[in-house]
Amino acid sequence: MDSYVRDYSSSHSSGFSFADAYSSLMRKVYLWMTLALVLTGLTAYYVATSPSMMYTIFSNSILFYGLMIAEVGVVIWLSARLHKLSFASAAGLFTVYSVLNGVTMAAIFAAYTMTSIATTFFVTAGTFGVMAFFGTVTKTDLSKMGKILMMGLIGVIIAAVVNIFLGNSMLELIISVIGVVIFTGLTAWDAQKIKSMMMEYGTEVNEMTQKLAVIGALSLYLDFINLFLYLLRFLGSRND
Repeated sequence: MDSYVRDYSSSHSSGFSFADAYSSLMRKVYLWMTLALVLTGLTAYYVATSPSMMYTIFSNSILFYGLMIAEVGVVIWLSARLHKLSFASAAGLFTVYSVLNGVTMAAIFAAYTMTSIATTFFVTAGTFGVMAFFGTVTKTDLSKMGKILMMGLIGVIIAAVVNIFLGNSMLELIISVIGVVIFTGLTAWDAQKIKSMMMEYGTEVNEMTQKLAVIGALSLYLDFINLFLYLLRFLGSRND
């Protein structure tokens, strides 16, 4: 922390604007998130339009679940090793994750119509934008709400795993409704956390703060993707 205080002092002594650094880093957060979403979408569409790739991935359970495990592994590794990774490595891992996620999400393009996918995307974008803006500008501390939402998320994950074996349509509907509520709230909470993080550490644009921008973008990216997936269960129209 002392190093950040020294950086802050030296930056101001040289006429450096904290507001400029903060604004620049926040732009990077949303730029990284947007680029990751674009990359995920393009990857998913490319795989979905290749019958051979679809067959290879989704007919081989070992390969499919291996990709899923790899996704989780990348997120855990990036989060746990952020301070030891270089900015290039952190950005590279985020890019790899967005591609892997696109591969596993290709099934969506095969299962749902493009019109319903597009409609759900725009609804998700609107909801996400409103909640991210709220989380950024509100003066209310959302940390308590965030903790409750995280506990709710754990419950949803457990219920979803159980329902894989039960196949209960009513339980699936309840999980979907709760999932939408949880990720709508988490968007606001994460936006506020990122703002606080950048206010605390964003005294200048350097290697560390750019890595923080990447991890912040990853959090918002996950909120967006999960909100989209849960909304798709209500708004999506399946292909015949």
